[in-house]
Amino acid sequence: MIARLYSNENFPLPVVEALRLRGHDVLTTRDAGKANEGIPDEEVLEFACQVGRAVLTHNRKDFIRRHRIRPDHEGIIVCTDNPDFAALAANIHVQLEGLTELKGLLVRVNRGG
Repeated sequence: MIARLYSNENFPLPVVEALRLRGHDVLTTRDAGKANEGIPDEEVLEFACQVGRAVLTHNRKDFIRRHRIRPDHEGIIVCTDNPDFAALAANIHVQLEGLTELKGLLVRVNRGG
């Protein structure tokens, strides 16, 4: 599936760019005019829901908790840190390929694939 994503402020731009090259529609915090605002996670998730996008983040612990609190979201993709940005983008893409939608899902993308 080609996904509509909203990357959290802590997410690396090279991964965003690689996902865009694979056809995914990724809105960054900066693109949304929300850079360097330190927006709380619940507001990040709310904004993503309002604009119909799944959250893409490295902030695993907090967003896994957010998923449990509010399972009616557009999707949450939590990733482990991986300095190999191309590999991380490829792993995310592979996870997305196997899905038909993200609504309400928590997708975990680990460093090993």
